[in-house]
Amino acid sequence: MNFKSLAGFLLIGVLAGCRNQGDQLVSNIFIDSLIKNYTPPAFARANDSAISFWKNRIQPDLPGIVSESKYAACLSMRFRLFGDIRDIQLADSVMRKIDLDFNHKEAQSALNLVSFSIQQHRFSDANEWLEKAKQIGLKKYDLLITSFDVDFELGKYFQASNALKELKSADYNYYFRRSKMDHLNGSTDSALRSMKQAAALGKNNPWLEQVALANAADLCVHAGDFHQASALYKKCVQMNSADFHSMIGLGWIAMVHDRNDSLAEKIFSFVHTKSRLPDPLYKLYQVAQYRKDSSFESNYAKEFANVVSDPSYGKMYNKYLVELYTGILNKPALAEKISKDELQNRATPQTFAWYAWSLFCNNKKSEALEQYTQHVSGRPLEALELFWMGKMMEGLSKGFNAQAYLKAASVNKYDLSPAILSELEKSSD
Repeated sequence: MNFKSLAGFLLIGVLAGCRNQGDQLVSNIFIDSLIKNYTPPAFARANDSAISFWKNRIQPDLPGIVSESKYAACLSMRFRLFGDIRDIQLADSVMRKIDLDFNHKEAQSALNLVSFSIQQHRFSDANEWLEKAKQIGLKKYDLLITSFDVDFELGKYFQASNALKELKSADYNYYFRRSKMDHLNGSTDSALRSMKQAAALGKNNPWLEQVALANAADLCVHAGDFHQASALYKKCVQMNSADFHSMIGLGWIAMVHDRNDSLAEKIFSFVHTKSRLPDPLYKLYQVAQYRKDSSFESNYAKEFANVVSDPSYGKMYNKYLVELYTGILNKPALAEKISKDELQNRATPQTFAWYAWSLFCNNKKSEALEQYTQHVSGRPLEALELFWMGKMMEGLSKGFNAQAYLKAASVNKYDLSPAILSELEKSSD
């Protein structure tokens, strides 16, 4: 991206966010310039060169560690940038070969496989690799960070919290993870402060800084602070022209705050041409939903479901599939199967809520209530799961519980799809 030519428009966008609440936060001029001037960032091109370099240094008949590990790390970075699932799968296979070639004695290889497994939402695999790394031997710092990551994803929040308390290293890794724990516990302000502190500590590494700032922007959207969110997303795009996550964030603000669904569609369609992840398709489904265009909503929902059901994505998009199959695609039995299968990957309050909701939608009300009572009630949930439990309580004639859940969901209503938000607003009338 030509940052010099874009800087003026970025400034215009940030200044616009300082005006009153009714002003447009994401301008057509800014987005048109962003799209027109798009080029992959210099570090992405350097990463491509590094992929070729390290790949050429690998000698198939002479097992090694350095070149193979560098090659895998660069593939992982390209996946993070452009979303080609084949890159992270190849990185995973390269690292597995290292682990095998060196007779399962390399702790760093096992740690890398923890990270690659998490990126693919294979959380039970991540736990297995962590246990192998522990057996080989880990430095305390690496052990605590990785244990937090795995325990948090598996819903072992007590253990994750203990690892965080023991870590207390006051560095990027600590504050990034503290933010996640604060967010889980409903302390959005504290989560935002911690994520901004992580960004400040990551200034020597632009990639780490930008990732933290994008997460801070997500927290702002979560809290309904669109002015700060838009400013942060714009800063992220200025730092990394391939930050498609932040572009999607700007598209979401354009739709739910500015009521500019045409601009949102333009952003999501552009990202769809540059990123191989299926996420933009889901956002286009939400645009159609916002417009109450049932035909396009159904088409995008089917296209998205078809793409993410490819075995290469594994369980990465199960939550989205549960939403679609208990919603517009109306396949509750399939939602039940997917959510039950997810429990083998991670048995968290969230995933049990998916299962309970799917059972309820599949007219298995007593089983749904049993799952809710044993695994969901009184535990932390995100907005979508709160909404689902509220609607389920309504259907089970538990009005007091229903209103409590729906009220809690409304606190973070901008995390919800337009149709769900509309239904939530009707329930609160």
